[in-house]
Parts: sequence; structure tokens; C-alpha cells
Amino acid sequence: MRLGVHLVDFALPGGPETIGPTLAATGRAAEEAGLDNLSFMDHYLQLEFLSRADDPMLEGYTALGFLAAHTTSVELQLLVTGVTYRHPGLLAKIVSTLDVLSGGRAALGLGAGWYEREHRALGVPFPPLAERFERLEETLRIVRQMWSDDDGPFDGTHYQLAETINSPQPLQRPHPPIMVGGGGEKQTLRLVAKYADACNVFAAAGAGSDEVAHKLAVLRDWCEREGRPYDEVRRTVLYNGTVGQDAAGAAAFVEEMRALADVGVDEVHVMPLHVDPVAFVRSLGEHVVPSLSQL
Repeated sequence: MRLGVHLVDFALPGGPETIGPTLAATGRAAEEAGLDNLSFMDHYLQLEFLSRADDPMLEGYTALGFLAAHTTSVELQLLVTGVTYRHPGLLAKIVSTLDVLSGGRAALGLGAGWYEREHRALGVPFPPLAERFERLEETLRIVRQMWSDDDGPFDGTHYQLAETINSPQPLQRPHPPIMVGGGGEKQTLRLVAKYADACNVFAAAGAGSDEVAHKLAVLRDWCEREGRPYDEVRRTVLYNGTVGQDAAGAAAFVEEMRALADVGVDEVHVMPLHVDPVAFVRSLGEHVVPSLSQL
């Protein structure tokens, strides 16, 4: 099973001037630990259920560009980009740039978006849910077109692009991996099956594997309807629990992951919440990575 660390907490001791050095050290520690993926949230404001809305939050792609300069092998992505945050043509260009400058290590995570307060706060339009899903599907079509040899127009309901020119193209061919985040069974998992290389569903700590197994069964059904081999899709989860920073806590976490691996999960993303991210990553390398890599 692959392992990623999802960085969400930037209220570090010492204030904003410590964020850059801490992230650089986290990137170095991640590669020393053998992690596969580093990600940030894509939000304008901090999430209210984690902390306060006015606590520090980084702009995601700027932060990934910084990490790209301090790492050499780990995959880099946002988990996930809200479709409302950037025009899809610009988004494809941003991820292409990240892929080129990182040596082919970018991944694109996409979702329909949900945090209305941050949209209202910064004056970003927040359409109804049905329209956000329409925009999500068009965005998936646009980025795939921009990462192809087709530089012709795109004429959609919500987006019209006169020319989908994208130079330089990403180093990864045919394109950087595309992940669609969320567990919605009527729309989200359908879009995974039709357009994406990976899904990402939520895995609650201590909840067992039944709910994740159900979501993956729905995904398998959608893949069959779309004529898509199910095994082509990377099955990933975002785990919301605490990962113990000692051998006993790590062993309990690995056992939870064993149950998820048994139902088809092949990648887990964990979050260092209100702890030193460098120490957290180092503990994963010592206690978790060796066992998890065997699942």
C-alpha cells in the first residue's frame, strides 16, 4: 500500500516565518522516510471543523511549487482542487508547470467544492451543486484535451476555450495522474470511472472497511458501465484518525489499513493534526512504511 501525508495545519510555533523552513524539512523527511505522496488542501480559509477560519492557510499550487524545489522523488498534488477555484484552462497550465519543474511528479486532484464561506469571503462565485458537477465534468474534459495533441477549441455549457494550446506539455505522458475526490455514488464515482486515474474516498478511523468496500463496489459497477477496467483506477482513501507516533500506535494503524487493503485500497493519505509534521513523517518512516509497503 502506498502512503501519502496530507498537510493541513500551518499554525506553527514561531509564526508564519517558520512555515517555509518547516515545509522544506518535511519534504526532505518524507523522502528519507520513503513516502509516495505529499499533498496540501486547496482552500482559501482554514476549515472551521479543524481550527478557525482565520488561521493560516497556504495557496495550494504555490506551496507545491515550493515543495518541488525541496524534494526529488515524491508525488505532489492538492487533495483536492475545488472546480470553482481556478479556470480549467489555467488549472491545466498550472499543473503542467508543476510537472515540468518537478521532473514529472505532479498529480491533479479535482472535486466539486463545498466550502461556501471561503467563496463568499473572497468574492468567488459558488454555483449550486448540480452546476458544480457540470463544471467538474467539463473541467475533466478540458484538462485531458489540453494534455493531448488537440489544441482546437472547446465549446461547453460553462466554459468556452478558443484554443487549448498548452506548451510546455507535462513530462508525464499521456498526462499527470488525475484523481477525482469524493464518494458520491451517482456523480463522483461515475466521473472517476469515465475520466480519472484515481479515486479518493473518506475512511473514518475505527469504522472498519464496510463503507469503503461499498464505495469501491459502486466504482466497479461504474467502470463496467463505462467499459473501463476497474484495476486501472488507483483506489485511495483519506484517513481521518490519529496515527500513533510509537510502535504500538503504528501497529494498530497498519492493522486498520490491512482491512482496507483486503477490500482493494492501494493508497492511504494521513494527516499530521496539531503535531510537528517533521517528527510525524519521521515516525511514519520508522514505524509504518516498512509494514505498510507489504500490504
